[in-house]
Amino acid sequence: MLTPETALEKREFMLREGYVLVENVLPGSFLEELRAETERLIAGHVEPSDLRYQGQHINVKAEENALIDRLLTWKPAYEALADLGFGDFRPHGTIIVLTKEAGGPPLYWHQDHMEWNDPLSLAPWPQKIALNYYLGDTSRENGCLKVIPGSHLKRVPLHDRLVPAHEQGARFIDEDHPTMFSDDPDQVYVPVKAGDLVLLDGRILHAADRNRTELRRTLVLAWHSRPGDTVPAFWQGEVPAEIAGRDPQASYEGSRIPGEYLRD
Repeated sequence: MLTPETALEKREFMLREGYVLVENVLPGSFLEELRAETERLIAGHVEPSDLRYQGQHINVKAEENALIDRLLTWKPAYEALADLGFGDFRPHGTIIVLTKEAGGPPLYWHQDHMEWNDPLSLAPWPQKIALNYYLGDTSRENGCLKVIPGSHLKRVPLHDRLVPAHEQGARFIDEDHPTMFSDDPDQVYVPVKAGDLVLLDGRILHAADRNRTELRRTLVLAWHSRPGDTVPAFWQGEVPAEIAGRDPQASYEGSRIPGEYLRD
């Protein structure tokens, strides 16, 4: 469990920066089981050519895999979420096995928010987070995560130069694209140790460099969301008027492209 002081520090970091590291969430024995299971899944999977920048991209439902179900109910992870004030987040019931293959290409800049027309996109707290479980140590050499801190709440120049994420265009770009694989002056690398957990706000811009090693780098990603019609219990700041007046029964057309709710 996190101490109250550490939990508060990490929560404030997450709110401000859009990501946070929680160390030593998975013990060695569980890591070994997950490594063996992900390798089994990879061995029976053919990587689609349009997902070459993601590496292996394998969706697994908890209801169909006992080990994944165990991961999505892993007590230390959910204790950490509760300590941070994120105890109202619930898993979507699936995970994605993502890899950076040996010598594999970089992953382009993108953000994963798909509801930019919804006023909740303005929320100063996270509404959707990815729990990223790393099954091995990561570094700049093997393509660790890199992020642009604060880009979940503030429009940065890169937002307006990006090809829309994933299936809406980015999967089909060339590796020499001058923007999508560029270095950014505000980028921060996030190397981790095996068993660490990185929480990532779905709105933050992130990417990864090429894997320059001869070993696969594997990540298990699990999306989680909190109720859209409530304010987090820990929140003591102002609630944006657009959210306070939002009709919880309204529907909003999905969009991956940030609009009026991502401001300068």
